[in-house]
Amino acid sequence: MNFHGSPLYARLRPRLLLGLIASLIVSLFSALASPLPSAAAPAGGYKIVGYWHNFDNGSGFIRLRDVSPDFDVINVSFAEPTSGGGGVIGFTPYNYTEADFKADVAYLQSKGKKVVISIGGANGQVQLATTAARDAFVSSVTSIIEKYGFDGLDVDFEGHSLYLNAGDSDFRHPTTPVIVNLIDALKSLNSHFGTDKFILTMAPETFFVQLGYSFYGGSCISCDSRAGAYLPVIYATRDILDWLQVQNYNSGPIIGLDDQYHTMGSADFHVAMADMLLTGFPVNKNANLFFPPLRQEQVLLGLPANANAGGGFTPVAEVHKALDALVKGQQLGSYKTRGSATGYPNFGGLMTWSINWDKFNQFEFSTKHRAYLNALNPPAPDTQPPTAPANLVATGKTATSVSLSWNASTDNVGVTGYTVAYGSTQVSVTGTSTTIQGLKPNTSYTFSVTAKDAAGNVSPASNPVTVKTDESSGDTQAPTAPTQLSVVSKSATSVTLSWAASTDNVGVTGYTVAYGSSQVNVTGTSASVEGLKPNTSYTFSVTARDAAGNVSPAAVITVTTDAPSGAQPWAPGTAYKIGDEVTYAGKTYVCRQNHTSLQGWEPPNVAALWQLK
Repeated sequence: MNFHGSPLYARLRPRLLLGLIASLIVSLFSALASPLPSAAAPAGGYKIVGYWHNFDNGSGFIRLRDVSPDFDVINVSFAEPTSGGGGVIGFTPYNYTEADFKADVAYLQSKGKKVVISIGGANGQVQLATTAARDAFVSSVTSIIEKYGFDGLDVDFEGHSLYLNAGDSDFRHPTTPVIVNLIDALKSLNSHFGTDKFILTMAPETFFVQLGYSFYGGSCISCDSRAGAYLPVIYATRDILDWLQVQNYNSGPIIGLDDQYHTMGSADFHVAMADMLLTGFPVNKNANLFFPPLRQEQVLLGLPANANAGGGFTPVAEVHKALDALVKGQQLGSYKTRGSATGYPNFGGLMTWSINWDKFNQFEFSTKHRAYLNALNPPAPDTQPPTAPANLVATGKTATSVSLSWNASTDNVGVTGYTVAYGSTQVSVTGTSTTIQGLKPNTSYTFSVTAKDAAGNVSPASNPVTVKTDESSGDTQAPTAPTQLSVVSKSATSVTLSWAASTDNVGVTGYTVAYGSSQVNVTGTSASVEGLKPNTSYTFSVTARDAAGNVSPAAVITVTTDAPSGAQPWAPGTAYKIGDEVTYAGKTYVCRQNHTSLQGWEPPNVAALWQLK
């Protein structure tokens, strides 16, 4: 994502004296060329896309599963060529075992995130100069996506990957092999995976896109052959391109549709660069070669997460000023949008280089921009349940236990846990495997699993699995009952218990804390029970068990959870956690998801966050 060619701009400036003529051309074509119909804003609102480093450059390592939840799309960067010119792309996860990397990709996807493999970067020169290289590219990229379960491909070709041969002047009908073969490769990948399932994005530098308004590499004598070289690729794939995230950084000054230079790091630059893509423009200022506008949701602003990440860092307030102009139509004094005077309400969102630098900078980019974007489009009530857990299987058993595993469910927002049910008993689980203890020897049990999300939506049940426990080992002596059962702490929604250890002729293997139809299995002599109702009486029984399945007499205690602390009036800018209560318009609401409130997120408006008590 680093561009080292800024001197190229200096070579191009002598030809910028055609501004007055071009201004008239742009005005004419802006009036005649109507944008493609805009699709609805993507589910979940405006996107934040971040690049995750598959290397160490001083920004620090972060596991995929620990990426800030404020990111919607994670671009793993980078897959790179294995040899010069051959088209074969390779990828090896950095600081990961292959199994752990796959598991983390699946984990993010279970939370509703998209994980995309990005190819290229500053060190990854990809030139598909022959059809053989094209075919090798398609084959190797397909293998990487299928191996790791990626949701799609981000094209981040930089340096000398793309260029235009002399005379290749019409972006609509390119003839340069590296351009033609890349287009064919992307269409082939999309066809293989299917448009509805395959995400295709691009992250070119301004040099390869917006500079094409002033100079086009295949049709100008004195300019760099790479100028505007992404334009034919974008044009040819516009119907399958999910979004374009031009790097609005590490850039020289660029002329906008007002025929004025715009310099990176300001709201003015971002609005001018985005407006070019949303309005369209004559390539090389040739009225007969008009690059048509992209759809609103196809355009994202590419920004560095902090000053370390790239030249042209833009402060948060300036980014929001740019978004106010682009999304709300609050025009800047320095630049007026040409494509729409009232804004682009379905604008795509933001991209950053990078997730790692965002963490290094205390998550300023993700948290502050997520709050702004959510205020533009508050989350809709979540009524969609997760998918059913698949492939439930028994992975082991004893006389008194059964081990189970299943494939993760997916959800439009995120899965928060699973419930394993057998008979009238239910056990809550956070992962995709568990061992059910305290069963009877030589007895058949039928298990099923459901998934749940933070809004309380429950999935359909998994496939049922029936398992018969092993016969008893012959040990028939039960452990002694736990003693000294007491309450360590409690709140409105939780109770923590402790007790003295039981004894057994062979050995105690664990304890079961039961309350109502639920239970928690632990190996130590304490347990915390979460998710309880405020001001409610619960009777807990604690029993010990041994390896043969013998269960001790129960120790019993009754505990009343605390009353909710006085509900305070709802206020924006406040951090709320699950179980907190607020009042609004004379009614009391209970928080359903941890969040920091924003104006527009009043409890009656956001059922995903608040439940009427």
